[in-house]
Amino acid sequence: MAVVYIPSLMQSLTEGQQSLNIPGATVRQIINNLEEVCPGIKDRLVDNNRINSSISVAIDGVVSPMGMLEKVNEDSEVHFLPAIGGG
Repeated sequence: MAVVYIPSLMQSLTEGQQSLNIPGATVRQIINNLEEVCPGIKDRLVDNNRINSSISVAIDGVVSPMGMLEKVNEDSEVHFLPAIGGG
């Protein structure tokens, strides 16, 4: 199972846990399985079937351009991070 790291602002939905082991072969499956364990978290991560624009997802240290379709390995680390903007 992938290790999913939860942003501090969403840890109230995980009873304070900073990371969880969640099964899934894509970011979409990870989020759906995470929702089963932590109801309400999907609403914070997803908007109109896409990763919320205020969130970035990194798989094994690489920010994903594929969003929900990005592949996740069984031993991957998945980080949901506040998106950084500016210029």
